[in-house]
Amino acid sequence: MTPDEYVEAVLDLVERIPPGRVMSYGAVADALAERSGRASARLVGSIMARHGGGVPWHRVVNSAGRLPPGHEVEARDRLRAEGCPLRPSGVDMAAAAWSPEEGM
Repeated sequence: MTPDEYVEAVLDLVERIPPGRVMSYGAVADALAERSGRASARLVGSIMARHGGGVPWHRVVNSAGRLPPGHEVEARDRLRAEGCPLRPSGVDMAAAAWSPEEGM
């Protein structure tokens, strides 16, 4: 998979995350690792920062449920509007984490 194809695969997966659910950067990387040969949460974060404006970027958080840095207020507002389970520190990952296998 080329770097451009990986960017598209990340963005395609993020578009599939249902409203009110989230994935961590690492979970996105892990879901694509076998196909892509890449497994970097940092790379997913970089892709989201550069190219994620057209997808539901607020549904990608860190593994502890913390919201995207610099966009916490907007992300929290969007997630709250979708009915996502939240905690004071971010997303309740035990209740909100989504896996692509659920969408099959």
